[in-house]
Amino acid sequence: MKRQIELYHLTKIYNNQKTSRKALAGVSFTLGPGLYGLLGPNGAGKSTMMNIITGNLDATSGKVLWNGKNVLRMGREFRRVLGYMPQQQNLYDSFTGRRFLLYIAALKEIPRSDAALQVQRVAELVHLSSELEKRLAAYSGGMKQRLLAAAALLGEPQILIMDEPTAGLDPKERVRLRQVLAQLAHDRIIIVATHVVSDVEHVASEILLLKEGQLVDQASPAALIEKYAPGGTLEDVYLTIFGEDEA
Repeated sequence: MKRQIELYHLTKIYNNQKTSRKALAGVSFTLGPGLYGLLGPNGAGKSTMMNIITGNLDATSGKVLWNGKNVLRMGREFRRVLGYMPQQQNLYDSFTGRRFLLYIAALKEIPRSDAALQVQRVAELVHLSSELEKRLAAYSGGMKQRLLAAAALLGEPQILIMDEPTAGLDPKERVRLRQVLAQLAHDRIIIVATHVVSDVEHVASEILLLKEGQLVDQASPAALIEKYAPGGTLEDVYLTIFGEDEA
């Protein structure tokens, strides 16, 4: 089955009474199955782009296509194949981890007969199985982050978009999540926006470099290193393109 997402000349302009700011300036790219790192400083347009793809924000112009179909026209059909992990989300402290995941499963229209098994599966993937009966008020920041990752994985999404997924995780859990995403990426599209360059350097198929709303470059980590920082690392590429002040 073909799995491909395409952005065509995606533009987003924020207007108010006094100013006009272009957050995205005609971004275009095509992605097939694989893990993609989305890198760029604050204000580069990463969150705006992800919110447009997920339908949480309207573009000023341009379009997003999933397997050749405009996602705006697909509606629920597209949302069924989409998994999204926002950078921050308000959680219900009175819920247990299990209840929260079952709630998200219901929102995703996963049949009740399948929901319990899916909850257990995604909890195991993020090493959270033993914590599911605890109330979220007792969860640490890192546990909440893993719970959000598990929620995004419910429904076996064909396209997975994650905003700073390793924020607040200890080094061991960061490596674990990175490995899980790398394994899942063989048959689906995973886009990871992050400031932690090492999270994507060794697992990403390609890196998308976004600066001031424009796609600066798109290539494999090795190709970018060869082009911008021979003999260096992806972090050196980041510093070369975005500058010391944005590191």
